[in-house]
Amino acid sequence: MNIKSATALLATCLLFSGIASADERQALFTQSLAATCANCHGTAGKSLQGAALPSLAGMKSEVIIEQMQAFKSGARSATIMHQIAKGFSDDQIKLLAGYFASQQP
Repeated sequence: MNIKSATALLATCLLFSGIASADERQALFTQSLAATCANCHGTAGKSLQGAALPSLAGMKSEVIIEQMQAFKSGARSATIMHQIAKGFSDDQIKLLAGYFASQQP
C-alpha cells in the first residue's frame, strides 16, 4: 500500500468512526498529507540546518502553491518533485500550503 492509499484509508476510517470531530479529522488528514513530505523536507517541514532541500515550515502558502503548481505542470523541473506534485489535487496542495505556512520555522 502506498502512502496516498494509506492516508485515504486512514481518513475514511476516521470519517466513519464517529470518534473524531470534523475539525479533528481534517487536521489529522492534513497532517497525514504533510507527513509524506517529511522524508525530504523534515518533520513538520523543518529541514535540518544545512540540508540541500528547503524547509517548508513558515514559508508563505502562496509560494508553496505556486511552486507545487509549477512542479505539477512541468514548468519547474526537478529530480522527483514533479512526479510527487502530480499526485496531489489542487485542494490537497492548498491544505499542505496552509499547514506548512502555519508551522514555526
